Amino acid sequence: CSPGGDTLPLQCHPTSSKEPAPAAPAFSPLVCQTRRLSAKPHLRPAEVCQAGDAYTREKFKPRARRDLEKEKQRLQNILATGKDVVEHKVKQILGQTKEEEIPEPDRFEELVNEIQERREFLAEMEALGQGKKYQRIVLTEISQKMREMEIIDKKRSEEMKEIMTKDFPGGNKSDPHD
Repeated sequence: CSPGGDTLPLQCHPTSSKEPAPAAPAFSPLVCQTRRLSAKPHLRPAEVCQAGDAYTREKFKPRARRDLEKEKQRLQNILATGKDVVEHKVKQILGQTKEEEIPEPDRFEELVNEIQERREFLAEMEALGQGKKYQRIVLTEISQKMREMEIIDKKRSEEMKEIMTKDFPGGNKSDPHD
């Protein structure tokens, strides 16, 4: 706005000695003209499409989904006995091998591994500059694991004492306080 409250003039007279340039129209046809799509679509010719790999098909490679010999044996057993005996034996064998293969994990060893993982995690975070953020949390978890390891160790030592006293009922003869 001008000092009098009127709007500013649309054209300004130049103060220099150059000749004034013709005034540009308010809406330039180049600026306002939207892109028009051509009426002819941009399709690739058939030769170009066929030259590529678009029309080649992968060869079908059938795979055996089941063992036909096992299916024959199973059907023979079902027709002969009226029961599917083979599956029960297979399930029993698989169940036995799973029980034998999986030993009961030692909790003490698990705790040692968990503590090592937490130390490695903390070292990685410190290398990334995030050590302060995780240090308190990780150290708390490590101390909890250490406490659990101490409890397990006490239980094991008590069990060992009981075993030793059962094996040697007279106790330890080398102890001078007896």
